[in-house]
Amino acid sequence: MSFHASDPSALLEATFQRIERERWAGMPMLNPTLAVAAVGFERKENEWRGVLVTPWGINLLLLPATADWARPASHERTFRQYAAGSFAFLGNHEDGLGNYLTCPLIHSVSHFVDQETAVMTARACLIALDMAPPVPEVPPRDPEAPESPARRGFFTGQRT
Repeated sequence: MSFHASDPSALLEATFQRIERERWAGMPMLNPTLAVAAVGFERKENEWRGVLVTPWGINLLLLPATADWARPASHERTFRQYAAGSFAFLGNHEDGLGNYLTCPLIHSVSHFVDQETAVMTARACLIALDMAPPVPEVPPRDPEAPESPARRGFFTGQRT
């Protein structure tokens, strides 16, 4: 298992540019206005986290930053909890890059009109990941308001 002591962004971009040339060339689902870009990679404890923009999709990626980083076997699913919720990742391995986890965020990028929009979307995804969903406010009950008969019946077992 390889790990990345420093920011893996340049290596990610080179690896996925090669994948685009070798495996994705001529595929109809490619958006020709997009290029491979590693966005916002930061070290979080024992892993690197960021978003990878490609002409075929936008994915959240996790890469090992330490030798003791545990990852599932290739194509095995694992979940990670963030403020925004639980996200499913698949284990992967790529020659020259090593082990990593990927979570698809946007499957089809055909609607992106330019690279700038795709990169801004990737940055927004990273921000949203660490934001807790809003908790709906329940208005306080007015203690002076009369209780509805239906509510009272529910709690006393009397149905109308």
